[in-house]
Amino acid sequence: MSQAGTIVVGAGVIGAAIAHELQRRGRQVTLVDRDAPGRGASYGNMASIAVTEFLPASRPSVWRQIPGWLLDPEGPVTVRPRALPRLMPWFLRFLAAGRPRRLRALEAAGAALCERALSDTQALLHAIGAPEALSETGCLALYADEAAFRADRDHLALLERFGFAHEVLDRDALQAREPEIGPGIGKAVLLPENRSIDDPHRYVTRLVTRLEELGGTVLRGRVAGFERSTRIESVRLEDGTRHAADEVVLCAGAHTGALSRQLGEPIPLETERGYHTQIAQPGIALRHALIWPARGFMITPTAGGLRVGGTVEMAGLEAAPDYRRARVTVRHARSALPNLAVGEVTEWMGHRPALPDTVPIMSASAKTPGVFYATGHGHLGLTQAATCARLMGQLIRGETPELDLHPYRVDRF
Repeated sequence: MSQAGTIVVGAGVIGAAIAHELQRRGRQVTLVDRDAPGRGASYGNMASIAVTEFLPASRPSVWRQIPGWLLDPEGPVTVRPRALPRLMPWFLRFLAAGRPRRLRALEAAGAALCERALSDTQALLHAIGAPEALSETGCLALYADEAAFRADRDHLALLERFGFAHEVLDRDALQAREPEIGPGIGKAVLLPENRSIDDPHRYVTRLVTRLEELGGTVLRGRVAGFERSTRIESVRLEDGTRHAADEVVLCAGAHTGALSRQLGEPIPLETERGYHTQIAQPGIALRHALIWPARGFMITPTAGGLRVGGTVEMAGLEAAPDYRRARVTVRHARSALPNLAVGEVTEWMGHRPALPDTVPIMSASAKTPGVFYATGHGHLGLTQAATCARLMGQLIRGETPELDLHPYRVDRF
C-alpha cells in the first residue's frame, strides 16, 4: 500500500484545481480518475467564466415554462420518459428549492461564489503560467425583441441587486459590437465580466502538468471502494491496489453520487446532460461569447473555432447520446448568425453534475472524518473551479475559509 497523503478523486477542472492548490500548499497529492484528465464535462463545456449565471434554476417563472419545454422536442429542457420514475425524488427537491425564502438564500449563496470567480480564475491562470488563456471581452445575452427582454427580467434584476456589471444595448449598439448578428436579434445585454477560456481541456491539462511539476502524482483507475475506521484510511482501485489517505476529496462530477453512497452518505446528484458542436471553420469571427436565454444555448469562440452548445437533457448516466439536441442548437445559432458556416464539425455530449437547488457542495463529510466533497457545480464548474479550489484548500488544511461554507454543506438536503 502506498504512503498516506491526500487523494483527490476526479480529474476534471474542479479536481485538478483542488489538487493543484493542495500540492502548492504543501500536501502530497495523488489525483485519480478513470479517464485521462479533463476528458469528462470539463472537455466539452462552453468555456465560459459565467459570473452572472447563478440564478437558481427552480423559481416560479421557470415552473410556468417547464410544461411547454417538455412538450417541445426542440425546447431547452427535455426528460426521457424512461428516466422519469427515478428522477421524481430529485424533481420534488427541485420544486422545494424554489420556495421564496429558500430562493433568496440560494441566490445569495450563488452570488457569493460568482462575485469572486473572475479574480480567482485570473490568479489561478497566473499561477500556472497561462494568463493569456482568458479572453478580454465579455459575453452578450441576446433577445429577439422587447418581449423576450422583459421575460428575462428576473435575471437582470438579480444582477442589479447583487451589483454585477451589465449594459443594455439597442440594435445599433449591438451591431457595432458584433456585425455578424442577424436582424432577428433586436436587443442585447453586455456582461463584461463573463470571460471565456481559449480551450477548457487545455486549461485542465495545464493544471495537471503544474501539479506534477510541484511533485504531485496522477493515477489512472476507477475507484472501487474505501477503507475506514474512525476516519478514512485508504482508497481501493478496481485493479486491487490500495492507496493510503490522510484525506480523500471526492469531486468526480456526476459520478460523485455513487462514491458517496459507498460511504453511507447519499447525495441527490443527477446528470444534466449537455451537448455541443465544435465548428472548426465557422467562416465568421466573433469578439464576444453569445448566450440566447430564451433558447438555452451559447456560442463561444474556443478551441480554435466556434462552439455551439447548451440545453438540458435528463436521461441518466447510461443512456446513449441523442445528437439531435446538438443539431437543434446549431440551427438556432444560424438564425442569430446568418453567415455562420457549418462544415467540419464534431459533436459531443457530457454530464453536468446537478443538485436540485443549483448550489454546489463544498464540504467536509458529515459522517466520515477525512472525507471532503466538492461537487454539484452544474453549469458553473469552470466558472467556480478556482474559487472552489481556494476555499477547499483552506477547509482541508484546517483553516477558516474566507467564505462561510455553511450554505454548501453536504448534509443540507
